[in-house]
Amino acid sequence: MIIPWQQISTDALSGIIEEFVMREGTDYGEAEISFEEKKLDVQRQLNNGDVVLVYSELHETVNLMAANDFKG
Repeated sequence: MIIPWQQISTDALSGIIEEFVMREGTDYGEAEISFEEKKLDVQRQLNNGDVVLVYSELHETVNLMAANDFKG
């Protein structure tokens, strides 16, 4: 189920984004991208609708995923 990210607290959303970025890592080859830049990039993708916040009832988890990949 998609959760409207605008309806959760700023602190909660920030924590979700940080956890997502830490899982993904920050090694992008020759171009160094900082943790803060990656967090801002994820936020931009949320703003644009390219990424959605998803709750899994089965696993009772929240995750970010590409909107195109979500099969609700």
